[in-house]
Amino acid sequence: MKEGDRYLMSTYARFPLVLKQGKGATVVDVDGNRYLDFVSGIAVDSLGHCDPRLVKALQKQAAQLLHVSNLYYNLPQIELAKLLVTHSFADKVFFCNSGAEANEAAIKLARKFAKEKRDPSRFEIIAAQGAFHGRTLATVTATGQEKYQKGFDPLLPGFRHVPYGDPEAMEKAITPQTAAILLEPIQGEGGVRVPPKGYLTKVREICDRHRLLLILDEVQTGIGRTGRLFAYEHEGIAPDIMTLAKGLGGGVPIGAMLAGAEVAASFTPGSHASTFGGNPLVCAAGVAVMKQVTQGAFLKGVRDKGAYLMKKLAQLQRKTPVIKEVRGVGLIAAVDLTIPAVDVINKAMAQGLLLNRTSDQTLRFVPPLTIRRTEIDRMIALLTDIFTELPHAEA
Repeated sequence: MKEGDRYLMSTYARFPLVLKQGKGATVVDVDGNRYLDFVSGIAVDSLGHCDPRLVKALQKQAAQLLHVSNLYYNLPQIELAKLLVTHSFADKVFFCNSGAEANEAAIKLARKFAKEKRDPSRFEIIAAQGAFHGRTLATVTATGQEKYQKGFDPLLPGFRHVPYGDPEAMEKAITPQTAAILLEPIQGEGGVRVPPKGYLTKVREICDRHRLLLILDEVQTGIGRTGRLFAYEHEGIAPDIMTLAKGLGGGVPIGAMLAGAEVAASFTPGSHASTFGGNPLVCAAGVAVMKQVTQGAFLKGVRDKGAYLMKKLAQLQRKTPVIKEVRGVGLIAAVDLTIPAVDVINKAMAQGLLLNRTSDQTLRFVPPLTIRRTEIDRMIALLTDIFTELPHAEA
């Protein structure tokens, strides 16, 4: 840790923990201590740590071909693109390395399409307060939280923010310059904020009425996190553009931007690119993840375990005044507390449980999609003990 502090930039407030290995929902530190992981790389380790089929796919691909650039085709990239198109609304895929890059690509595509197919004056993107879309200058501008924007002004022009979950406010914000609406189906970094039922349907109707593109940021909600492969499926609508990352690679860095054929046609050779995007190694990982998540009853299992997690958190809420609210869908959940979340996180870590927070008083739960009910029970038991022991638990 001392060497890390010496050589790494201080962009993270790291916990005093050096992790060395993992298996399933368990990680082990350099001293041999074991932890139940309900962070899973912030919703990245979708199949858990070191899933055998994922590891095998990476090993096989690493021995064949690591990187060739997008001057040429490669087989894993084509296979993953086909899987994503087959299981979604989309016709085309652009690969990159992260959620921020996927959202950056989506913003560029939306602007280019709007200028070419709608009106040359269109460039504005309407987003939501409380959103999180990434750390590049464009995506941090799209992010509706000042804490992420502080110190980076002047921000890029062309972004407007309205309250999340309010379709009327969304429609009122539209101007002749509006090109698209950018939303998360559930706000992840914003505190696992679930919008009112029918919200996405109404926003889809607004986009159709005003000839706008609907961009859905499914970086955190995609690849089965909510119990459906993509969160937009819960309302039976489809976006024009969708972004993915996190769980798609199961632990390796990959991003993807998907679109329908008409919209995707605005990206032509030279209009956008990524040196490492669609790398054979990461695409082999994506193929392994997609094949597991889409097979058999995997997603039903996520829905069932998500319902079980929500039931257990609700039962815990009834036992303690520390929890103000429980919310979530599938295996993405949050609880609002009356006490500092970091106090709970520190106590949990000392007892072998890893949790994280989205704000000072909000805990987030994003375990691997392969989490077992017995592991959910163990997490709840540890939290119960922690809330009982905390000196201000009765406040």
